[in-house]
Amino acid sequence: MDALADLDRRIAGCRACPRLVDWREEVARTRRAAFADQTYWGRPVPGFGPPDARLLIVGLAPAAHGGNRTGRMFTGDRSGDVLYQALYDVGLASQPTSVAADDGLELSGVRVTAPVHCAPPANKPTPRERETCRPWLLQELRLLRPTLRAVVVLGAFGWQATLPALAEAGWNVPRPRPAFAHGTRVKLEGLDGGDGLHLFGCFHVSRRNTFTGRLTPAMLREVLGTAAEPAGLGK
Repeated sequence: MDALADLDRRIAGCRACPRLVDWREEVARTRRAAFADQTYWGRPVPGFGPPDARLLIVGLAPAAHGGNRTGRMFTGDRSGDVLYQALYDVGLASQPTSVAADDGLELSGVRVTAPVHCAPPANKPTPRERETCRPWLLQELRLLRPTLRAVVVLGAFGWQATLPALAEAGWNVPRPRPAFAHGTRVKLEGLDGGDGLHLFGCFHVSRRNTFTGRLTPAMLREVLGTAAEPAGLGK
């Protein structure tokens, strides 16, 4: 527990990517009109959830006026509304909303993280920024490994970042690496006799996907509910 809390603190102090540092701090200074009276977090956003999580959800990066404002993953934006409602529906969250870091939300055996911890311009981190941030994901996976049994990756960007990190963290990722698709399920064996892991692909909960119906609440609930089973979680 102390090791993961220390990792979260170190992530929150990272300044490794100049473009992302400039952007997140500029957004925090100028603010959106609707949040003009709020103090933005304006730093890298660490993962959220218990240190003994059995299910990990990997997104893309914090939203400029969501996680970058509130300091918690998928909190204070439309994507978070969709994700946490679905987690609540399948019995993995204490409430269906996530509006602020102190709103009382608790996750049951689930942790939420991202391969890039800073809000990027246009929601598009560069491949270099993804690779610069990957050691944080690798360390998080290593700390979660004793209890982690399933991972849901939201979107192709996160999939590309997560697979090599899983391989480095102690799971056997097939070659060639499995391609991303919604509904993909891959069983990864643990190296050196370690516990295996169930890996799931899911379309990202972006406004574009949820507004167009590419990802519906039912589709998201299905993936989360299916992933909860090997993790020993849910209703």
